[in-house]
Amino acid sequence: MDGVTIVSHPLVQHKLTLLREKDASTKSFRELLKEIGMLLCYEVTRDLPLADVDIETPLAHMKSPQIAGKKLVFAPVLRAGMTFAEGMLDLVPNARVAHIGLYREPETFVAVEYYFKAPSDLHERQVIVISPVLATANTAVAAVDRLKERGANDIRLVCLIAAPEGIERMRGIHPDVPIWLAAIDERLDDHGFILPGLGDAGDRAYGTK
Repeated sequence: MDGVTIVSHPLVQHKLTLLREKDASTKSFRELLKEIGMLLCYEVTRDLPLADVDIETPLAHMKSPQIAGKKLVFAPVLRAGMTFAEGMLDLVPNARVAHIGLYREPETFVAVEYYFKAPSDLHERQVIVISPVLATANTAVAAVDRLKERGANDIRLVCLIAAPEGIERMRGIHPDVPIWLAAIDERLDDHGFILPGLGDAGDRAYGTK
């Protein structure tokens, strides 16, 4: 599928299976979410540009590659996006963080914003939107809309799982935003949840249901 990358690494797929299990504890769910976030971070940053710099090893002078170009902003969609982002921040601790508070109205599925805070120089940075699921795509679309309004012009989206309907909507509205996923599931149910899915990621991560 154009603009969509499925990360099929065995560790990602194994941990996703453990995450889907309905009997996974809140602690296990958070730990797995963080671990998969770290693994997906490798993939979404695979093409970051490098530039050689001069360094001194204990034995000699040398040129060695270092990340160059735009600095990163991780933009988790609250709530479960925060735990997902923690693994990425472990790998890129100097990244800035934008917080996007959105929830999906249960009857209409419309995304409702309740918080937004982002660095002022988004136009100078690569922004990685982090959301565990891409179901109707309403919250992901709203998140990208707000980031673009604030000047972001280099945006990527990372999710655990997606429904085909969500991918189609996201790609239709924001075709310039590539998507990284661990899996594409079958479909949405009548309540806008992904089947077979993993349930409500926020509730499962924080024990609120």
